[in-house]
Amino acid sequence: MTDAEKRLWSFLRDRRIGGYKFVRQYPIDRYYADFVCRDAMLVIEADGGQHNPEHDAVRDNAIRAAGYTILRFWNHDILKSTPTVLELIHKALGSCVPSPLRGEGQGEGSFVHEQT
Repeated sequence: MTDAEKRLWSFLRDRRIGGYKFVRQYPIDRYYADFVCRDAMLVIEADGGQHNPEHDAVRDNAIRAAGYTILRFWNHDILKSTPTVLELIHKALGSCVPSPLRGEGQGEGSFVHEQT
């Protein structure tokens, strides 16, 4: 994990945000998502210098086709603006409808470079 992923995971793990359970490196289609809340059908991606918009578009389309919403954050913003990132994640969780296939769920920042 990158430093940004480690930092974000320290807040997402153990149901620390609104009681929602997140997992790391979760397979969706033929891709692995950085962080996933299966109950809320929410994917969170941490992007650094390797970010490639063309490749990510294909990947994101496959993840969306599986029913997930995607939030992307730059690594720099995760490290420097953690409270704002966490607030945006919390808001996104509140707007997600729990997946009936996975059980019931628990309990616009400028640096979000993709939110769907």
